[in-house]
Amino acid sequence: MARRIALALGVFVLAALAACGDDVAVAVDAGPDAFQVTEGACQITDTANPPDSLTTVSCGADFTTLASQPLDATLPGSQSVKVVLDQAGGDALYFMNTVAFEIHYEFVSTHLSGGSLPVVGSLADFNSTQYFAPDRRFILGAVTYYEQPQQWVLELSPYDTASAEMITKLFLTVKHAAFFGPQLAFHPTSEAQGMVAAALPAEVPIITTDDLYAGIDFQPLSLGTAYGRVHFTTAAALATEYLSYQDIVVLDSAPNDISVVQGIITEAFQTPLSHINVLSRNRGSPNMGLRGAQTNTALRALDGQLAKLTVTADAWTIAPATQAEAEQWWADHAPTPVVLPTVDLTVTAITDIAQVTAAPTGGQTLLDVIKASLRVFGGKAANYSVLYRTPGVPIKNGFAIPIYFYDQFMQANGFYARIDGLLADPLFTTDAATRDAALKALHTDMLAAPLDAGFVSQLQAKVAQFPGVAKLRFRSSSNSEDLDGFPCAGCYNSYSGRTTDLLDMEDAIKNVWADAWLFRTFEERAYYRVDHHSLGMAVLVHPNFESEEANGVAVTANPFDASGLDPAYYVNVQAGGTYEVVAPPPGIQSDQILYYFNQPNQPVSYLAHSSIIPTGTTVLTARQLFDLGTALTKIHTAFSAAYGPAAGNNGFYGLEVDFKFDDELTPGTPALYIKQARPYPDPFASQR
Repeated sequence: MARRIALALGVFVLAALAACGDDVAVAVDAGPDAFQVTEGACQITDTANPPDSLTTVSCGADFTTLASQPLDATLPGSQSVKVVLDQAGGDALYFMNTVAFEIHYEFVSTHLSGGSLPVVGSLADFNSTQYFAPDRRFILGAVTYYEQPQQWVLELSPYDTASAEMITKLFLTVKHAAFFGPQLAFHPTSEAQGMVAAALPAEVPIITTDDLYAGIDFQPLSLGTAYGRVHFTTAAALATEYLSYQDIVVLDSAPNDISVVQGIITEAFQTPLSHINVLSRNRGSPNMGLRGAQTNTALRALDGQLAKLTVTADAWTIAPATQAEAEQWWADHAPTPVVLPTVDLTVTAITDIAQVTAAPTGGQTLLDVIKASLRVFGGKAANYSVLYRTPGVPIKNGFAIPIYFYDQFMQANGFYARIDGLLADPLFTTDAATRDAALKALHTDMLAAPLDAGFVSQLQAKVAQFPGVAKLRFRSSSNSEDLDGFPCAGCYNSYSGRTTDLLDMEDAIKNVWADAWLFRTFEERAYYRVDHHSLGMAVLVHPNFESEEANGVAVTANPFDASGLDPAYYVNVQAGGTYEVVAPPPGIQSDQILYYFNQPNQPVSYLAHSSIIPTGTTVLTARQLFDLGTALTKIHTAFSAAYGPAAGNNGFYGLEVDFKFDDELTPGTPALYIKQARPYPDPFASQR
């Protein structure tokens, strides 16, 4: 890493590194108040046993020795050294060994407490004063080097309320004590800091998050290694093109869905919450964005050839591979056959959503309740019921059609027998085109088949309990989604039906059921060796969103923070309902936010801004973002008993939460509604 930093910085750093080990003075600022570093170009001689801090940093090797990846690494290739300015110690500056001390408190309580210095109190007291108090003892920050834009920046914690005077003091002190001083800029990490930055003097240059993102060409999304045949195509071409699980696919942009492949590279950057990235993380396969991927010489040189692709948080590599290496990899990494929860067909009535789950009793856990409900009503309906029963979560009432009626429909119309015949046909199982055509024909015939009269009567009676609702949303809820174990998030579609048109609602239900046999969902099950007969499809039903002002997806944890020391909610949100944040068309970007809801002042960091609203505006107001944060907190707490610390999970815990803002009931004042919640896969699983 030291050499990569040096090469990126150019002649200035190369000169410093060339002098490393010699006792020379290095001028780090040519201005009138230049600070002379006289300790020597490089101070750390034993990198295996580095000091806990330095007061100056005069070469790239020393910076690299002290640096670690930032806790909140939203940009690839970043290295960071935390800094402390002790105003009670004569404005002494310390560049911390950030490998040894992950947070400021660990360092100051060890080295700057007691003796001639004031005693540093508890962690809680430190956190409540040293990032917020105007008369604080310490000014705390970090120097980060972003490799792709080749930019050195000084950053504060997003929740730090330091004044312009404090920021200036820390910035100039760091600038005059480091070899990178002439290239240092201040990077506001929250909207509030951006406003404070407007008052900084001209000698403190400012660089925004948008500026930093504009300078990167590589976006790591799902980390890992894979072997496959490099295959160039486009998102549009996937509608008629068949991919192999042995492919590493290079695309122009992210498609809505993709069958199982070894790895994905898209020329257009993705959102981490896109369907294909969630699928990649669940599958454990690498996924990355790379500007210019379609013409990248390293990739083009391997077009149609076997290769080894590795994606890390900092870089990507690709190299030729042999057939033997690839086959060994595929054999060693073949997924363990997935066994779906056995369906329960004992519930034969359409059920109010409040009754789909119940409070745990008799030693049950919440996860026990969800798993039992999933066997009857599918994962989406089970989790939706828990949401509905959680006080303070804004959600629409609804009902669930149990798997029983899907099973009844399949048997009555001979579709199970038809599927058995397909699975016994060698041409169907070996030829993708034949398989696709047969499944499309099955889908068409399922839409034309009749529904049971008793079921239709139940449906009409249940819909009558929603007077004034013009349209209902019918959503897939199978025993193969929205629960840890099987990576099929986003596999199925949802459909709307007008309550005044019985045939319209019937078509919506049959479409949901038929989607269980879409080509892409069949391929996913086949790759994971799921018994197709074990699939059961229920339907979650609730009023449609007719006046959608915003749609979004959030994670109730910080997916960029492997340490767990920098908690935040990650939010993707887009204006209106035309463009979904999980599958936007090329060139369309949403607001991407880190929301530090549980920190004082609840700071907001915008990682990207919506491309369909005026520059300088945001999709959500401060009040709407607060309402969302409040709901996410309640959801995170409620599901902890199933998936989080309350259930014994001491690793990564977060939920993916879909939401809308809709003003149908409150014209002119869009209100928050939660659509669903499901476990979010551990983004750092490949690093553990």
